[in-house]
Amino acid sequence: MVPPVPNRLAQATSPYLLQHAYNPVDWYPWGDEAWAKARMEDKPIFLSIGYSACHWCHVMERESFEDEGIARLLNTHFVPVKVDREERPDLDEIYMEAVQAITGRGGWPMSVWLLPDLKPFYGGTYFPKESRQGMPGFRQLLERIAEFWVQHRAELTRDASELAETLGRQPPGFPGSALPDEKIFETALQHLRRDFDPRWGGFGPAPKFPAHLAVELILRRGSKSDWLMAERTLNAMWEGGMYDHLGGGFARYSVDGQWLVPHFEKMLYDNAQLASCYLSAYQATGKAHYAAVARETLDYILRDLRDPMGGFHSSEDADSEGEEGRFYAFTPTEITEVLGPGDAALFCEAFGVTVGGNFERGTSVPHRFSAPDDLAERQGLSNAELEARLERLRARMLAARNRRVRPGKDDKVLAAWNGLALSALSKGYQVLGDGRYLDAATACAGFIQRVLWQEGTLLRVYRAGHAHIPAFLEDYGAVVRGLTDLFEAGFDSNWLRFAEPLAESLLARFQDDREGGFFFTEAGQNDLLHRLRAGWDGALPSGTTLAVAALLRLSRHLEREDFHASAERALTNGGAGLTQAPRAFLGMLAALDDLLRAPLELAVSGHREDPRTLELVLEARRPYLPGMVISLVEADPNLPLHRERPTVDGAPAAYLCRSRSCLPPILSPEALRTRLSEFC
Repeated sequence: MVPPVPNRLAQATSPYLLQHAYNPVDWYPWGDEAWAKARMEDKPIFLSIGYSACHWCHVMERESFEDEGIARLLNTHFVPVKVDREERPDLDEIYMEAVQAITGRGGWPMSVWLLPDLKPFYGGTYFPKESRQGMPGFRQLLERIAEFWVQHRAELTRDASELAETLGRQPPGFPGSALPDEKIFETALQHLRRDFDPRWGGFGPAPKFPAHLAVELILRRGSKSDWLMAERTLNAMWEGGMYDHLGGGFARYSVDGQWLVPHFEKMLYDNAQLASCYLSAYQATGKAHYAAVARETLDYILRDLRDPMGGFHSSEDADSEGEEGRFYAFTPTEITEVLGPGDAALFCEAFGVTVGGNFERGTSVPHRFSAPDDLAERQGLSNAELEARLERLRARMLAARNRRVRPGKDDKVLAAWNGLALSALSKGYQVLGDGRYLDAATACAGFIQRVLWQEGTLLRVYRAGHAHIPAFLEDYGAVVRGLTDLFEAGFDSNWLRFAEPLAESLLARFQDDREGGFFFTEAGQNDLLHRLRAGWDGALPSGTTLAVAALLRLSRHLEREDFHASAERALTNGGAGLTQAPRAFLGMLAALDDLLRAPLELAVSGHREDPRTLELVLEARRPYLPGMVISLVEADPNLPLHRERPTVDGAPAAYLCRSRSCLPPILSPEALRTRLSEFC
């Protein structure tokens, strides 16, 4: 048998592109070679955008891109181009807008047909190989577009030009308009109350995506009755099969309204943000269960996503052995083979594993909401004893699952997602006190400084010894915020000193000096239809949200009024959008909350080896006080927060200031607890 011949993607570093390196399709990476071929041969470009962990991307590859007949159609009539959306979120954003304008919806894999000058004229998402269930078949679509290209070129060109012009009309800025006031939070909360699912938690119908931004805003600004929405959502996300009850961590989203059956890909950015969210809930409510979920999620990140260089990999696939969810789902027989009949019966009842199954092939996705309320009583156990026994059974099942063929991993390291991991691990150390998280965050920050920060430029992507692609706004924002959080965890001022030039570079590269706010991309990119402005908050906070949050926090440690002014101007610039559609900007509303709150700052003076100093720091980290910044004077006496903050007769002291009005030095943890409770 003749081995397959690799195409140009074999030279890529992206795992997603490498997955297609042996397709019979003559794929090109995005770049000059593909565009020159399209112009020279007068062919349209077929642009396919996806990502490594995407289930339907794999389906379309198996059905269409591995098919010799479809490959001939693509190679004959088009210039096929592959893009990893995680490497190039700018391209993904531009062409997703085009697909949504054409079809009214979007998703991945994204399929777009372009003129040789890169203007889109048609698009969609997943197409089956042959027509079915009202969906056009990919083969027939290619034939039809190739025919249209020959017979109706002028019409296609006109439509593409009109669409490109529409896409290029960026949302106008609102220079000089007022900063939104606190009424906007009540408006957003009203929307969340309206959309809340009281039975299953979350906001809106299936499919359900992680609701961490909504929960964080509710904890910040909601009433105690609103907190019930947040807790129901947190509990339901954990109870369902979207949470990995054996290995920890969350899948990308749930296809149903019960959080039961997910698309099984596990993303670094989701798990970092969800870990932070559960830590906030633990601080706010004191409920130990939320700390346990956060710990298991952080442990998943450390165990399964850590790169030997210190950063963190992007994702794990939904599929293994060619089937979605095969790694994660079980039958009662499979569980009995591992645990034996008695323990298996308990495990199946506790985790909803049944003979009929709740997933494909008669398998079940383990979950908790089907467990009988009296399960502990029937076992003659207390609830705590039952959970301890189930934890032992989970460990045995995890060991057995690890002998299965694991899903593929996308082992590229992305700056923005690692910035989110930095924040989560730093917060994990502050709230849970586990030194592993501080060590991992420090190693991650060191990797970013050593490998991704090159000659004053942050790079977005690292894999297999190669760092490349200049970073986008979201990368700078997430990394600056993560470094600031890391300083507050370990009090190493070198991380603030690294964050400062990154923030300066962010402003120089992305700030809109004329109208305020930020662009998503740098000026002068010649492969974009237009320069993007940062949009709304989605699965990740927008680049603007990340930048504003980072600049506000760093400005308070360094007394950089220019950082604060740029953040405030961006919020003012986006005020109309926030007011018109607050649900689309939940992360930005949290940043606005930071700006509008009277600044709360705590500087602890004392030697870090002194147990009395540690007690003050630990007390400061106990309550939920979003927006508070904390610093240790010994770390760097020259930092602005440390000026005139001495110990008192050699004893450690805490200096608590609000709106630059400071209380007398606080010397005991009990007194500090009382004072901080006034701001909770």
